[in-house]
Amino acid sequence: MKVHEILILKFGGSVLDDDATIRKASKMVKDAVDRGFRIVVVVSALKGMTDNLLNLSKKLNPEVPLDLMDEILAMGEKTSARIFTNALLAEALNAIPIDTDSDCWPIITNENHGDASPLDIPTRDRVEKGLRPMLDLSQIPVVCGFIGRSMSGSITTMGRGGSDTTAVVLGNYLNAKEVILVKDVSSVLSSDPSKVNGTVPIDELDSEEAFALASGGAKFLHSKSLKYKPGHMRIRVSSLNNNPFSGTVIDGGTPDIKIVMMSENISKITLIGPKMTDTEILTHVIQTVKENEGRVISMSIDPKTATFYIEGGMNMADEIHSTVVGGKMAKAVSSFEGLSMLSVGGNAMETIPGMIQRVAQPLAHAGINIYGMTTIGSSIRLFINTNDSQKALDLLRKALTMFNPEF
Repeated sequence: MKVHEILILKFGGSVLDDDATIRKASKMVKDAVDRGFRIVVVVSALKGMTDNLLNLSKKLNPEVPLDLMDEILAMGEKTSARIFTNALLAEALNAIPIDTDSDCWPIITNENHGDASPLDIPTRDRVEKGLRPMLDLSQIPVVCGFIGRSMSGSITTMGRGGSDTTAVVLGNYLNAKEVILVKDVSSVLSSDPSKVNGTVPIDELDSEEAFALASGGAKFLHSKSLKYKPGHMRIRVSSLNNNPFSGTVIDGGTPDIKIVMMSENISKITLIGPKMTDTEILTHVIQTVKENEGRVISMSIDPKTATFYIEGGMNMADEIHSTVVGGKMAKAVSSFEGLSMLSVGGNAMETIPGMIQRVAQPLAHAGINIYGMTTIGSSIRLFINTNDSQKALDLLRKALTMFNPEF
């Protein structure tokens, strides 16, 4: 380890429960300082406080304005930062609470109350001019997570789990070695143990895997935070009960939005029948495709229709018809050949409003038909006539350069 590397330690509300857990968290900070790290602490509100403030406010006025609600909820993090600073002072550490009233407050957001996002240039500038000098003086900023301040000076919040975003943004702009998210679980698990038996800990995830898992409902990480993670910086999920340098490591960067031609020679095969959601039918179709050297790359299903997008293979319509109509599993089969698949995907794309419209509109204006569209994680897959594929690729790159000028 290089002496004086920067470490971000973020403590979630689930572990800031009482004096015992707060003392344990403060000793974790002390241990990291003793190892030679310069530390930034990010804290959530104490356990249950955000919900209490939210519920009380809505009981008093169900139509509470969003900007006022943000100010109310921010009190949870402001209180937490002061209490945690007090615990660090008891460890003889030079800690200072940092909230939206502080001269060196770092997180500057847009005006989207309740789900604000940090603004790159002003936040980077505030981090460099405000927090970095504190670290150079061996001070420990205890920063309120979840909340921000807009350019106009109003208090904002970044949505549930927004403290993760605070920690990752600060880690990015301070070029931190690692961001450690201290949770009530010692690592990311293979599934939710309250729903699934036999879960096992995961040692490592790449950023795309972590994003897919988090955006699919796993609660170990706020998926939006990965939008701000640079490739060189690790995120670690750990707990108070573990060595903070154990747990699940999330490594690598998430790609910016990119458009690629993923597959050609695709057939669209549609089945109709009364029980298209029957797993036996799906199994038979997939097995038939495999036996005929094809590959199912996407599909969509509703009670009376199942559509398969199949790459390669021979005589797919004939073979599938023989299987499902001959086997009395479907009424009819239709097919359309000569399609290509374009993929539009990347870094937290589903957090960009109107993305599907941005993708579909330029193709519609050019008279290019979309024969199918599926969304998977943070990507949109389009199936179009191969004859139109290059034109579609050029149109989409032009339409989306505002998000990534490197297309």
